[in-house]
Amino acid sequence: MKWTKEKVAKTLDHAALKANLTDKDIIEACELGKKYNVATVCVRPSDVPLAAKELTGSDVDVSVVVGFPHGAGKPETKALEAKLAIADGAKELDMVMNIGKFLSGDHEWVKRDIASVTAEAKGKEVLVKVILESTYLTLDQVAKACEIARDAGADFVKTSTGFADVGPGATPEAIEVMVQTVGATMGVKASGGVRDYLGAVGFLEQGCTRLGTAGGTKVICERTPPRTPRAPTDRKDDVSHD
Repeated sequence: MKWTKEKVAKTLDHAALKANLTDKDIIEACELGKKYNVATVCVRPSDVPLAAKELTGSDVDVSVVVGFPHGAGKPETKALEAKLAIADGAKELDMVMNIGKFLSGDHEWVKRDIASVTAEAKGKEVLVKVILESTYLTLDQVAKACEIARDAGADFVKTSTGFADVGPGATPEAIEVMVQTVGATMGVKASGGVRDYLGAVGFLEQGCTRLGTAGGTKVICERTPPRTPRAPTDRKDDVSHD
């Protein structure tokens, strides 16, 4: 695919998730999302009604985080969070996998945790993305987490919250494993460290179908793809002003 600014923009979830964001900040995030026609504006649960109001009539949906940022809530809590967010107007749920339970080897808990959220979304045209926090996982663990998310009925797997205390978030190595493991049946989202146009296109070329970013949205959407070099000329007055 030939990636244009518009096509790249439509793969973006613009994140507005920092703890100190005000209502004014959420409104500004929605305005930016509409300006660039991104896929969604991703907000905190309490911000969903405001974001849904601000994005009404646009082609930009509301996505919301669930169990954010640590994923350590009980499945019942995440299910209620998902139910309320959907009622408030969220069209996509970015839930954090229970990382501690996964690393403890309790994969049945993790599957039940994810399934509690996918059950709330079922039949409502709402997508569920599972955040693996891949920076804490080996590549073999990334593959296993993808399989659990798939078996629990999720629509996407996603690398990172962007709030982990170690690691870069999205990496080409993690994305390669995610795409190879579930890319034929699920979407793959790179998030955490996606800050520039070339990096964004790189992840898309690997097979990602969605990207998450906050500060990088403006840079990515305003980036002008390189022009095709012109043929050499002997004219002395042929001066480039690029």
